[in-house]
Amino acid sequence: MVIFEDVWLRYREPGRTMGPASDVLRAISFEIPDGGFCWLTGPSGAGKTSLLKLIYLAEPPSRGQIEVLGVDAAGLKRRQAAMLRRRIGVVYQDFRLLAHLSVFDNVALPMRLARRAEAHVRADVMEILQWVGLGAKLEAMPAMLSGGEQQRVAIARAVVNRPKLLLADEPTGNLDDEQAERLMRLITALNQLGTTTVVGTHNMNLVARYPAPRLDMAEGRLRLHG
Repeated sequence: MVIFEDVWLRYREPGRTMGPASDVLRAISFEIPDGGFCWLTGPSGAGKTSLLKLIYLAEPPSRGQIEVLGVDAAGLKRRQAAMLRRRIGVVYQDFRLLAHLSVFDNVALPMRLARRAEAHVRADVMEILQWVGLGAKLEAMPAMLSGGEQQRVAIARAVVNRPKLLLADEPTGNLDDEQAERLMRLITALNQLGTTTVVGTHNMNLVARYPAPRLDMAEGRLRLHG
């Protein structure tokens, strides 16, 4: 599960070490139960990406308490945080594919970091790439792919290791309607198998087609939870 209790996040402008910091997130409190699905909505600049960074431990909160997958995130050592992140799948808005690795090797990376047997790696990577419609692109390099194809590789990489928690930041942003529906079927299938899921989106039509609890952000505050 994910629990936030009165969480704040403050940033200073790059290069500044003194002076007032800006509140990016203010007094955020919510709970997502184990195995739950939740939409994260709000306009650009509302704080959605910052909230996701806190959940996957890329940023520490300036104030408040965060619990992720039953672990109190406060005071975790670097190695402990790294081990916890292995149980979290993340689909980044900017994909973050490694340019020097093929599609297959990009998707296989989380499994190899977890020291899974290579036979299992190959079977699982092939299966997920077939599912997202990229079975013929195993050896392609990221630069050879369209934006939509890169998005699907990023999604496959995030879910190949069967994470306990899946966070997706605008995962359908570069997909056409048919691909977006295929992706949502995959995400909901994972959720039904027990993966706690948070999906950030601007696509309210998609939200309407897949009703679920919603966290709605505005100007760094949570204006709707439920």
